[in-house]
Amino acid sequence: MTLTDGTRPGGGVVAADHVSLRRNNLSVVLRHVRSDGPKSRARIAADTGLNKATVSSLVAELVERGLLREGRAESERGALGRPGQLVELDGSAVCGVGAEVNVDYLAVTALDLSGDTLIERRVPLDVAHLDPGTTLDHLATLVQEAVTAVDARGGQTAGVTLAVPGLVQGTTGSLKLAPNLGWGELQIVDEMRERLGGPAYAVRVDNEANLAALAAYSELRKESGSTVEDIVLLTGAIGVGGGVVAGGHLLLGGRGFSGEVGHMPVAPAGGICGCGRTGCWETVVGLTALLNKATDADDPVRDPSMDVEQRLAEITRRAEAGGARTLRALAEVGTWLGIGGAILVNILNPDVLVLGGYFAVLGPWLKEPLENAIRDRVIAPDGGGCRVVQSELGFTAAVRGGAQISLDQVFLDPTLIGREATGVAQ
Repeated sequence: MTLTDGTRPGGGVVAADHVSLRRNNLSVVLRHVRSDGPKSRARIAADTGLNKATVSSLVAELVERGLLREGRAESERGALGRPGQLVELDGSAVCGVGAEVNVDYLAVTALDLSGDTLIERRVPLDVAHLDPGTTLDHLATLVQEAVTAVDARGGQTAGVTLAVPGLVQGTTGSLKLAPNLGWGELQIVDEMRERLGGPAYAVRVDNEANLAALAAYSELRKESGSTVEDIVLLTGAIGVGGGVVAGGHLLLGGRGFSGEVGHMPVAPAGGICGCGRTGCWETVVGLTALLNKATDADDPVRDPSMDVEQRLAEITRRAEAGGARTLRALAEVGTWLGIGGAILVNILNPDVLVLGGYFAVLGPWLKEPLENAIRDRVIAPDGGGCRVVQSELGFTAAVRGGAQISLDQVFLDPTLIGREATGVAQ
């Protein structure tokens, strides 16, 4: 039975609607402060269309939950003739954690709500020669270190997002295939939750290139005044991945498997890929391809127990010293990078093509042939307006993107944090 005022007996609908509405309004205010910076309550009310009393109540709750804090006085006088008090993000109360598995390393980072780094670690590990269980044991140890660091600061972990170089289904928490790791079907979220002791926070999984693309997109938006909407991120490691942001949204595809650009068949006469096929793009532009061209089999830079940044630092040193073999290898990889990059620009017409991973580190030698290929091979005038940039995030992009995903859930539902958390982690 429905009453004339639209409620059901006992007022359940009204209560549910009120809770949902307040949760949404808390999100509106918190996201507004994130996007626009410190604001007075009056300005938040004017910008969002919420009334002043409601905003004051919402801000009070967000402060109580540790998500906002009182800032400095407003520089301009308000309607009552005195400066208003600004409110700003309080980053200390909550952190998101990102954790990455890659062929030759594991990594973890924790970011607070303001985007500041609390902890960041990367450890060399020959993952390709370990079974998944052993690797996840190591990864769980790193994640627990990050969570402990958050706890030690008196904060709350909003969630952990795993970055994996392969085909994943985030909705089921499963890995379908990670050819360069040698991993097949794996309920990776369940496996990690068990190792972490069934935590209260949510554990998610996504493709590492997708997460790196989100981090690169955020980086570009900060630098360019929020004008960039469409990017392609190419992340170079042993494998090659791609993340696509179109119209400000991550492009996942029908089943979430988009971005496997490293397996575009661009070199039919090329080598055998980790996926078992011949001539995939990553067989000519992946880090293994570069090292095979630039070094001998017994060269220390091929040792997977050496940190990847140390290995690339040595390649950089040789290139800067004018080493002929190193420069030839970089030129050849750069040419192939341009061939595949031009295909992506012709198809997707991004504003920016972002070089990540080792492509960014060695960008001084790879960027020019890529730009030449875009100019020569893209049919649209002026390369379709696409520019090439090197990400400043290096090998931290995927874990930073993972941490951001975990924090995004707080911006969508602030009731997940503080008080007696009333939200439900997704």
